[in-house]
Amino acid sequence: MRNLKSIQSTPGKLSPFGATPLKKGVNFAFYAPKADQVTLGLFDAGETAEFFLKRSGDIWHIELQGLPKNCFYAFRIGEDWIVDPFAKELNSAKSWGEKAEPLLGKVFPSLEFDWEGDSPLHLPFESLILYEMHVRGFTQDPSSRVKHPGTFLGIIEKIPYLQKLGVNAIELLPIFAFDEKENPLTNPNTGEKLYNYWGYSTQNFFAPMAPYGTISECKEMVKALHTVGIEVILDVVYNHVGTNGFHLIDKEVYFILDENGDHTNYTGCGNTINCNHPIVIDFILSSLRYLVEEMHIDGFRFDLASIFSRGANGEVLGTPPIIEAITNCKELQNTKLIAEAWDCAGLYQVGSFPGAQFAEWNGKFRDSMRRFLKGSDGQAGPFASAMCGSPDLYEGKKAPYQSINFVTAHDGFTLHDLVSYNEKHNEDNGEEGRDGNSFNDSWNCGVEGETDTTEILLLRERQMRNFLLALSLAVGTPLFLMGDEYGHTRDGNNNVYCQDNQKSYFLWNAIKQHPDRLAFFQKLIDFRKNIPLLQRQKFLTDREVTWHTPNWDGRFVAYTLHEGDKKLYIAFNAHFEGVSITLPPTEKKWKRIIDTSLENQTEEQLDQEYFLSSYSSLLLLS
Repeated sequence: MRNLKSIQSTPGKLSPFGATPLKKGVNFAFYAPKADQVTLGLFDAGETAEFFLKRSGDIWHIELQGLPKNCFYAFRIGEDWIVDPFAKELNSAKSWGEKAEPLLGKVFPSLEFDWEGDSPLHLPFESLILYEMHVRGFTQDPSSRVKHPGTFLGIIEKIPYLQKLGVNAIELLPIFAFDEKENPLTNPNTGEKLYNYWGYSTQNFFAPMAPYGTISECKEMVKALHTVGIEVILDVVYNHVGTNGFHLIDKEVYFILDENGDHTNYTGCGNTINCNHPIVIDFILSSLRYLVEEMHIDGFRFDLASIFSRGANGEVLGTPPIIEAITNCKELQNTKLIAEAWDCAGLYQVGSFPGAQFAEWNGKFRDSMRRFLKGSDGQAGPFASAMCGSPDLYEGKKAPYQSINFVTAHDGFTLHDLVSYNEKHNEDNGEEGRDGNSFNDSWNCGVEGETDTTEILLLRERQMRNFLLALSLAVGTPLFLMGDEYGHTRDGNNNVYCQDNQKSYFLWNAIKQHPDRLAFFQKLIDFRKNIPLLQRQKFLTDREVTWHTPNWDGRFVAYTLHEGDKKLYIAFNAHFEGVSITLPPTEKKWKRIIDTSLENQTEEQLDQEYFLSSYSSLLLLS
C-alpha cells in the first residue's frame, strides 16, 4: 500500500466542488468562506494523512496524485471534521440499526455500471399511475420471502407484483443517507426503540442509504424497473437537513435564521435550508443533475416545497431563484417535477405554486374526497370540481395531469384506517399523542377501530371501494399508497415516521387474506389505463361532461363523460339512504362496470332505471 504521507500535491482547481477524479490525480474543492484554514484528511486502512488546502476567495482547493483506490476523506475546520456535502459514497453502516463510524466520503465512489442503453423513460405525464412506497417497508417483513429484504434488490424481486398491480411509476420515500438511530424516544407501551424510519433527515443528498444497498444496486433497481416500463420518482428533502455539517461550514448561508441567529422552523423539523442563496442553489442543482444523469432518475417529489418560496429572512418571494434555476436547467427539462406545495408554517400554495413545470400534490383534492364521501353536507361542488382535475385551482395555469390526486399518503391514515377511526391513536410514538394531524376528515363508520359487527365491516368495505374508484376516475394523476390495495392498517396511528415494524411494513400474507380487494384495485387500474378520456392533457369542456346532479347542496353527484362514441356514467351517493337513478339515454345500452355496493363486481347490461345503495358509487360504460 502506498504511504499516504508520500502523496504529491498541487494547488488544484476551484471547481467542481467535492472530490473529482482526473487523469493523474483527484481535485478537491470545498466552499468555506469563514474558515481560517481548511485541512483535507485522508483515511485508508488505519493510516491517516492531512493536507492544507489553498484558498481562493471563499473556496479551498488542492489536487493530489497517487491516492489509494479505497481511501476516504473529510475536511477539517478548526477541531471539527466535516463530511463533504458533495460526496457520492459514504462509509455508512451497512445494516439497519448498526452503530456507525464518523461519516467520511469515498474518494473514488463506485460509479461504474453497464446501463445497457437505459435512460429515463419520459412516459407521458398524463399516463402515470403513481405508487408511493418505502424501500425498507416494501420487503422487510418476513412474509415478503425475498432474498434481500428491505433493499433496492428486494424491490427488484417484487417487480412482478408491481406489474400485476398495474402501476407505472413508483414514488420512493427518501433513499439518501440518514441516521435511522437518531430518534431518542422509545415506545412507552413496549419499551422498544423508535427510529427515524421514513428518512426525512437527510445527511447527504448524493449517496444512497447504505442499508438499502450500494450505488450499483440502486442503479440495478432503476434499470430493472425501466425494463418493464416503470418510472422511478424520488422524494427529495431540500428543505431541512440532519447532521451533515452545513452549520459548521457557513450557518448564515445554508440556513434561514431568526434575528438572534438561531435556526427557524418552517419545516416542523428545524434546520430550515436557505434554498435561494446562490451557493445553496448550486448545491441543489448539482444533486438533481447527478441523480438524473448518473442514476437515471425519472422525477422528483419535493418535500415541503414551499420552502423554495422563502427568502433569507423567511419572507415569501414572488419569483424564487431556486425554482427559476430548476425549471431552466437543461439537464432537467424532461424530468418530472412534483411539489408538496406547502410548509409547516402556514404557507399553503396548492393551486399557486410558482413554476409552470411543477405538478402539485393536491391536498385540496384529498380533503374534498374525504369530506364528501363520508357524507358531509355542502361538499358536492368541491368534490365534482376535484373529479374534473380541479380546474378551479389549475385551469389557465397548469395542465390537468399536474394535479397529483391522492386520498392517502405515507403521512396520515391508511385507507383502511380512514374508514375505521375518527381520531388518531399515536401513543406508540412516545410523544403523548401530540404528533400527527388531529384533523383527518375520517369516519369510523360507527365504531372506533376493530369490530366484529358485520354491518359496519360491509360499510367500511364499500367506503374503501368508493375512495379507490373516485381516485381512479378523477382527471389528473392518481397516487396510491403502498398497502392500500389490500387494506393495510396502522391501528389508527397517523404518523408512523418512527415505527420500524409491521405498522409500516407491507404485509404480503394480507394479500391472500383479501384477494377481492386486490382484484378490485387491479380492475380500476386496468380500466383507467384503457380509457384515454381519463388521461387528459386539457381540461374538460361543456361538450365533454354532462352533469346529472339535482342538488349541489346534497350528497349525490352524477355526470356523464363523452368522447366520440364512448361514454362514461359516474355516480356517487354519499347519503345514508339509497337513491333511484334514471340513466341518461344512449344509443347502446349502459354496461355496468362497477357498483361498490356489490361484493362481486360482475358486469351486466342495464335498463334505464337503477337503484344505487347508500354510501355507494357506480361506473357505467356505453
